[in-house]
Amino acid sequence: MSESEQESAAERQGIQSVELAMRILRALEDGGGPMPLSEIAERSGFQPNKAHRYLVSLVRSGLASQSPKTGRYDFGPAMRRLGAESLRRTNEVSVASDYAMRLRDACGHSVNLSVWGEDGPVVVRWDYGSHALPFNVRVGAKLPMLTSSGGLIFLAYLPESMSAAVLAADRARLSAEAYSEADINRKRQEVLQAGYAVTSGGIIPGVSSVAAPVFSSVDSLPLAITVVFPAEDVDKAELEKVTAALLETTRTVSNELGVSSDKAS
Repeated sequence: MSESEQESAAERQGIQSVELAMRILRALEDGGGPMPLSEIAERSGFQPNKAHRYLVSLVRSGLASQSPKTGRYDFGPAMRRLGAESLRRTNEVSVASDYAMRLRDACGHSVNLSVWGEDGPVVVRWDYGSHALPFNVRVGAKLPMLTSSGGLIFLAYLPESMSAAVLAADRARLSAEAYSEADINRKRQEVLQAGYAVTSGGIIPGVSSVAAPVFSSVDSLPLAITVVFPAEDVDKAELEKVTAALLETTRTVSNELGVSSDKAS
């Protein structure tokens, strides 16, 4: 085998020691805090002496650290710097937009992404699906809080102090009697318990939607991904299928934005 062929084979093979070191780092991540050597070895699938050798190198490089008092290991200063810089470079809307488009391609329905703006939920991306809708939506359009599934996500997950003024304006537009405080609190709890919101005919008759939140470790405000479809085209089984795909998407996006899977679900 020539030298160039050997180099090519080595590149394809990769550096196994780096991949093994990542098992140690993932064990530290899964542990959620400082850990003894025995637990790290168990979580990474290494014998303690092998795990210790990798930890020595990780501590030297600053990717891990060891407490002089307890002897437990945790992430080191270099890991924290790398994590902070990685998050700084992450554009939450861009990441969520990529996944929203994939969701549209997978389910065939229109999908939009909304964020919390100064005057309420605002659509920042809209991808039309193969099912025709009786309206067009422009980027920058504002969503009502109480009658759109995306709006209900912000109703449920935003601090009430942030949404109070927008919510009051929405109630005044619709009729405060139709949306009492008890009704609003019930809607909020329903969304929090389910992890998603469903509306039908709230904005346009014959049009339904289901929305779920995306979380980020950088920003405390959620984003919302919403699937929109003609109500007559989606039966109960299809709605369950779409909702499952949506929730899988929002969990994946939240995870990519630095939120652990258990917190994102």
